[in-house]
Amino acid sequence: MEGLNFIDLNVTNVLFLLIVGFVGGMVSGFIGSGGAFVLTPAMMSLGVPGIVAVASNMCHKFPKALVGALKRAKYGQVDLKLGLVMGASAEAGVLYGAHIQESIKKAFGDAGSNLYVSVAFVIVLAVVGGYVMRDAIKIYRSGATDEEEKKGSLAKWVQSVYIPGTMVYFPSIKAKISVLFTIPLGFATGLLAATIAVGGFIGVPSMMYVLGVPSMMASATELVIAFVMGVGGTIKFAWGGYVDIRLAMIILAGSLFGIHLGAIGTTYVKPYMIKVVMGVIMITVLFSRAFVIPVYLSQLHMIAPMADENMALLKNISLGVMILALLLGAGIVLFALWQGMRDHKRQTKVLQEAMATD
Repeated sequence: MEGLNFIDLNVTNVLFLLIVGFVGGMVSGFIGSGGAFVLTPAMMSLGVPGIVAVASNMCHKFPKALVGALKRAKYGQVDLKLGLVMGASAEAGVLYGAHIQESIKKAFGDAGSNLYVSVAFVIVLAVVGGYVMRDAIKIYRSGATDEEEKKGSLAKWVQSVYIPGTMVYFPSIKAKISVLFTIPLGFATGLLAATIAVGGFIGVPSMMYVLGVPSMMASATELVIAFVMGVGGTIKFAWGGYVDIRLAMIILAGSLFGIHLGAIGTTYVKPYMIKVVMGVIMITVLFSRAFVIPVYLSQLHMIAPMADENMALLKNISLGVMILALLLGAGIVLFALWQGMRDHKRQTKVLQEAMATD
């Protein structure tokens, strides 16, 4: 293992990673995507190579995902059967994706790994983040509640298809669907998780829009899938020497506190707020990664060489945008939690007063 893959940890970096872990955990508990779309770019902003950031992220993910899944299972939000079924095919995707990561690292070095991860982030964030944000705005304008959350035409079609010998009943959708639909979704989730450590980008939306799982249960069930993927992915990457256990443990320490707060927040907010948080953070992080792509292209001699001061400037801008993403994510979740608790307290008070008058 090349020692250059591991950054020096000073007090500032450790504190930054703890804060990043807390926010990532809070977002993870709230939207079920693992929070890695915050954590991976944040580590890369500190100079951690892409493959090491992905590997270390997956290492910290599975214990955190287990905690979040257990927490939200108490609220009846987890479809364990669906999580395990999709997790099985997701594991295959993780192993294949890890092989791709290792091949790129060996062929092009850290710059190639960084470019691969960053480009993947920008593309996925633009597509998924834009779609989720548009859907959240649509739900908000319609005034839909959790019970009124409508199934799309694709989900209705999937639930109507009958393939003998493959039908399985899933509590979250209260219907039987063919596991043949879950296999490609799970594989794609695992492949993306091994690429950028964020399988939830595909896992959560696919459960919502393809299978018809309510957003609250989709975000919770994704934690089960993340646990399964995290175990296999950690073993695979650790075998190649790409897991920095220091980073994983520091981030995990912050995440375990944040994930409880995020999970509690889901019980007080409307479904569209989960999508709002996901969409806002995705789009913000997109710009953070986009700013440093020219740096990696220059290092690989794919464009004209850049001056050191220009590369430093782009890296600083990327870090600044990343910090903004952290602040936005934490701010929205905390505000939604405070507002939801306030409304719940007010409704409880009104109900108690009505009972007292009766």
